[in-house]
Amino acid sequence: MQRLTLSGLLATLLLAASCTTTRTASTSPTTTPEEPVAMVDTTELRNLDTMTVSPATNGVITEEEMDGTNEAPIPTTLPRRAVAFNRVHDLLHTKLEVSFNWDKEMVMGVATLRLKPLFRPTNELTLDAKNFTFNSITLADGTALDYTYEGDQQQVTIELDRTYTRGEEFTVVLDYTATPAEAGTAGGAITSDKGLFFINPRGEDGDKPRQIWTQGETENNSRWFPTIDKPNERCTQEIYVTVDDEYETLSNGVLVSSEPAGNGQRTDYWKMDLPHAPYLFALVVGDFDIVEDEDWNGIPVNYYMEKEYADYATSIFPYTPELLTFFSDLTGVDYPWPKYSQVAVRDYVSGAMENTTAVIFGEFMNGTDRDLIDVDYNQKVVAHEMFHHWFGDLVTCESWAQLTLNEGFANYSEYLWMEHKHGRDAADYHLLEEWQGYFGSVQNNPPHELIWYDYPDKEAMFDAHSYNKGGAVLHMLRNYVGDEAFFTSLKNYLERYKYSPVEIDELRMAFEDTTGEDLAWFFDQWYLSAGHPRLQITTDYSDGSVSVNVAQVQDTDDNVPAVFKIPVDVDVYTNGIAERHRITIDQREQTFTFPATAAPDVVIFDPEHQLLSQTEYNKSPEELAAQFRYAPAFLDRYEAVGLIGSLDDHAEMKDEILTAALRDTFYAIRGVALQSLEAPTPGQLEALREIARTDDHSQVRASAIDLLTQLEDDELPAIARAAMDARPYAVVAAGLQALVAADPVAASQAAAQLEEVDNQDISNALAGLYSESGDVSKLPFFEDRLNKAEGYGAISLYTAYQALLAKGQAADQTAGVARLKEIALDQSQNPWRRLAATKAISDLRNDVADRAEEFDDPDAMNKLIMEMGTSLETIKATETNADLKSIYQQF
Repeated sequence: MQRLTLSGLLATLLLAASCTTTRTASTSPTTTPEEPVAMVDTTELRNLDTMTVSPATNGVITEEEMDGTNEAPIPTTLPRRAVAFNRVHDLLHTKLEVSFNWDKEMVMGVATLRLKPLFRPTNELTLDAKNFTFNSITLADGTALDYTYEGDQQQVTIELDRTYTRGEEFTVVLDYTATPAEAGTAGGAITSDKGLFFINPRGEDGDKPRQIWTQGETENNSRWFPTIDKPNERCTQEIYVTVDDEYETLSNGVLVSSEPAGNGQRTDYWKMDLPHAPYLFALVVGDFDIVEDEDWNGIPVNYYMEKEYADYATSIFPYTPELLTFFSDLTGVDYPWPKYSQVAVRDYVSGAMENTTAVIFGEFMNGTDRDLIDVDYNQKVVAHEMFHHWFGDLVTCESWAQLTLNEGFANYSEYLWMEHKHGRDAADYHLLEEWQGYFGSVQNNPPHELIWYDYPDKEAMFDAHSYNKGGAVLHMLRNYVGDEAFFTSLKNYLERYKYSPVEIDELRMAFEDTTGEDLAWFFDQWYLSAGHPRLQITTDYSDGSVSVNVAQVQDTDDNVPAVFKIPVDVDVYTNGIAERHRITIDQREQTFTFPATAAPDVVIFDPEHQLLSQTEYNKSPEELAAQFRYAPAFLDRYEAVGLIGSLDDHAEMKDEILTAALRDTFYAIRGVALQSLEAPTPGQLEALREIARTDDHSQVRASAIDLLTQLEDDELPAIARAAMDARPYAVVAAGLQALVAADPVAASQAAAQLEEVDNQDISNALAGLYSESGDVSKLPFFEDRLNKAEGYGAISLYTAYQALLAKGQAADQTAGVARLKEIALDQSQNPWRRLAATKAISDLRNDVADRAEEFDDPDAMNKLIMEMGTSLETIKATETNADLKSIYQQF
């Protein structure tokens, strides 16, 4: 599953606060031109054959840490431990026959379940069935069965006709109705747990399409059919779904038949012959065009598209057949399922979900081919959900405490794909963002173990530990054992445990059986302990040797090890040539020495940049310049450009490095160089103009145009007009902003024409223009787009809307606040919009309070200020998303 998250780095950035990043250096952070990304701080050092090791301390913990003054009380009870579900029955097959009452948002179903006792004899069966109405429960032959369904109505206990022993199969048939909308609640990483969702069921929501779709993870499919709703259960399935003829259906497996059902309806029969977990069952109903791609090894590949996006299916779901080949080759296990379908639905409650053979995405995926130029998010999400079909669907975590066995692998698939398709720089840039997400999440919250047995709630598992850290740990494991051993181990793991649940020890044993090495130390410190190393590094040169001192300074609270074992490399550059040394850090503080014929240009710690750590390693400007010139890794260049760009002196060096960085082969390096330019030299200005005219990455080109606009460059008018004809909307949007400065009349004419373009970059450019104008007649422009904005774009649009409202009168502001409040309170709205709306109300209240005396009716303004304060409190009380609730405390 791809999370929708506002936690950690992202939310902090949205609120204009800075975020601690991976590896800290002593200079201010810089960002790339795409989205706010905190600067990486790299630390450099490692090991060798001819080194000496000088321990600075003779133990893993200092005396102060051992003095016992903070002893915890002796516990009197066992600690909480989330264990795998205790299976009594083996669910073999599920057959569902379902139809729907759209007006009542009701599921009418008959579930036929075939089971057998797993081991011990049993005469009763307990099923998860949340808030159902049962019409009957019988055996397959029609024999009525007694059942108990009381209390909170989360489970039904059925008294069987006799005692069944191991190996004896029996079948129960449950005739039921379910109304998930009445039973489900909102909240958690998946923003609602209703299980099955009716979208615009009565046609009351304008021209929004009517849809039905499901979201089973974690244990929510039991809101629309009875089952054993646990991740360590799996079965084959059949679904007969009756719908109006106008709608298409999508489910797991293959479509066997479609038969008329009378009254303008038909019944589609979907069949999945391979066993998978009940949370992976899926059903989608809606008005879609089915776009067929080329078959993959005889397996159908298709996309269920809203009609306006059907022509862009392969841009929205890019590289799908190629990814199937790549992951099959990489793992050594061919894609094991009978088809691959993808669909984007409205009002989805998560990012995306890996339902076996029927992946569901949020509507954020949709766009035209122009919208999606240089947008790499779609391909990452497609890769993420596809890799789950090996890690999560074929091999499934046995309990939610083990979730990183699903999500860590899916997260790492994004790196693997970016590395394969776009190169190491692109992959390492992605890894940087993943590190930042994890470090941001633990900035204000305690870390926990990757295998988190004492989680407070299973929904809490869907965080930057299971995802970001899980992927980063796999990257370290790959670096340690090597590519051949890593991917051979994965193949052995998949083949050994296919169609079964797993826990972390089974992954460890797959690696140990492959490599012959005891890897308990690695799994203990990275999976079963919390946190990560915090390192302080210093280097020195004296008497023909380079010394590198490494101190581990991480706090040891929350089960964080005082000492991590860290095998790592160190590159010592002399006269531009690197000599690599391998070291193993296994003490709280250590010094490593290496022979050297001269003082090094720079020492690079972890030149592969695989270590998940926060590292303080201060380098001189000369060392940073050498790092940019000689060290090939993206993170070395990125760090050096950002830090040198922030220097107040060393002008000649700064000019040299920034000029070179403007011509770097990777767009993010060019982007960070652009952000470091203040007064470009003539050579830099010419490079800047060239980027603005022709750069092959739209975000970098747009950033260059923005900078030329700020500089009021003489060539801006021509560059702006050329940008207006560009294909990427990001460049057109930047061109419009430039045209405002260069030719306001032409800009006004262009803006009027661009209002018809449905693109977020264009909308935000127009929003900024109209907000600056103070023309409140443009408020409807914003209001037409408030329910369409996504992600960072929602923050930009709503902020501009608030700024224009602030320039209006009380009537404008009262109406605007009402619209914003409605969005903020609607828990079915995208979390970004809810955040943007709430922030806009808070900012407007502050703005109006500062300028209350400027308005015609001060009493009305004071009343509005009070109403906005009340609205904020109501929004805080209503909000169910934990991340948003935390953010709202700042309002």
